[in-house]
Amino acid sequence: MNRLFVALVFALGASTLFAQQAQQMANPYGTSLNLETAKRIAAPALAEARKNSWTMAVAIVDVSGDLVYFEKMDNTQLGSVDISQAKARAAARFKRPTKQFQDQLAGGGEGLRTLGLIGVVPVEGGIPIIVDGKIVGAIGVSGGTSAQDAQAAKAAIDLVK
Repeated sequence: MNRLFVALVFALGASTLFAQQAQQMANPYGTSLNLETAKRIAAPALAEARKNSWTMAVAIVDVSGDLVYFEKMDNTQLGSVDISQAKARAAARFKRPTKQFQDQLAGGGEGLRTLGLIGVVPVEGGIPIIVDGKIVGAIGVSGGTSAQDAQAAKAAIDLVK
């Protein structure tokens, strides 16, 4: 009986931890960013890619996940066009970085439910854009490894802060 109780407590604790990690950002949605702001936010991501000799696609979306600005560097793999936009859309609509979905999936168990969520991209590189505590859009970067995509996206997000 004691083993069952310990196992139950452990399982409940692990699922609570998982639920806490899976939570959306508390930030409310604000007014969507405009084209000029989107261009300024994309620039550091593209600069980070150039600095590291990565070819990438960068998408900036509004709070609804609709495309505001997109740029694809020469010789970027064509699949990155759709992936960058999907990462940005997921980050905006689910109010969290796409890395959270990647981590949930990697955790297995209940994290596998991530695969059933429509519009989720469980790969790093999508990050909400927050201004004055409100989500005003999101950036999605694709073309490198998951960590490289995240590094380029973070370069843009760091500019906003």
